Amino acid sequence: MKAKKTRKGAKKQQAPKKRIVTKAQYEAEAKAAKGAAPTSKAKPKAPAKERKPRAGKPSGLDAAAKVLAEAGEPLNTKQMVERMLAKGLWTTNGRTPAATIYAAIIREIAVKGAKARFHKVERGKFTLQTSAPRREAAK
Repeated sequence: MKAKKTRKGAKKQQAPKKRIVTKAQYEAEAKAAKGAAPTSKAKPKAPAKERKPRAGKPSGLDAAAKVLAEAGEPLNTKQMVERMLAKGLWTTNGRTPAATIYAAIIREIAVKGAKARFHKVERGKFTLQTSAPRREAAK
């Protein structure tokens, strides 16, 4: 601590300046002071469960797979959604159903990899995955 002189010449103790830290920094410093190594409180993720098919109307991805199977050619998500809604395979109240289906297809490809039902053949166009090994498309 720095000492500050008063009028009479006596030294007065001055408090150290406060610094702003995040909660994580504060906890890490507190643990370091106690001698413990910082650890994460995050719970480990549980393995993904196999989804059971539900009764009634198919999900958006199931409907997209059915439309692609019937089409026999690569389609973009706007074309898929138009056909899904026209056939009554899927209903939505959303403002951007094509973006919803696109995101779901991309997520399935990223999560399941080679086991995904869909395959991206070119920018914005998808087809169903075949049993033959596929070549990775250029990104």
